[in-house]
Amino acid sequence: MNPSPLFEVLSTDRLMLRPLAAEDRDTIFAYRSDPDVARYQGWKPPTLESVADFIREMQAVAPETPGAWLQVGLCLKEERRLIGDIGLHFLGDGAQMEIGYSLARAYWGYGYATEGLTAALNYCFIRLGKHRVTASVAPENQRSIALLERLGMRREAYHVKSLYLNGHWEDDMIYAILREEWLARPEPDAALLRKKLPGSARDRFFLPF
Repeated sequence: MNPSPLFEVLSTDRLMLRPLAAEDRDTIFAYRSDPDVARYQGWKPPTLESVADFIREMQAVAPETPGAWLQVGLCLKEERRLIGDIGLHFLGDGAQMEIGYSLARAYWGYGYATEGLTAALNYCFIRLGKHRVTASVAPENQRSIALLERLGMRREAYHVKSLYLNGHWEDDMIYAILREEWLARPEPDAALLRKKLPGSARDRFFLPF
């Protein structure tokens, strides 16, 4: 594995956020081709080579590049197994970011999305000192809405048929949180992050890229 040195590895109790590597190609293709995962995504890879190209593009992206999306791998720390990816969108004003994620279906309901996004938000607000972070979510994606609210984000906008996705115009909701709000949050209980949620739980963002 020869990941890009541009993004520093982040670590949590159970997870790592790290640069994508060439060896991740087949895993990314598998979970992003899953209809249940792809339902709210803006990109479903047509071929393995398209994923390889995407990984190479991400390895060349430097954090803080204005307007750039940087996709990083979400991995189980002990097994070093890739289970999803988190998107970091560095907005042009330099003070705000957008986040999103995809998670392989086998790992829904274990709190990995909450844990991974907590690390991502710490990175945005503490490491980079950002002022505000937003997320875009489909209105029918109730589990992801619950996740955003669990993270302390609030609904700020509802856009009607504003996003063209998978051949249709879709409604889009915007959630956001400010740096001072994030820093005022109590630390999450690690036991809650490990708690197995009901089998129907689906922590998924809508990620446009």
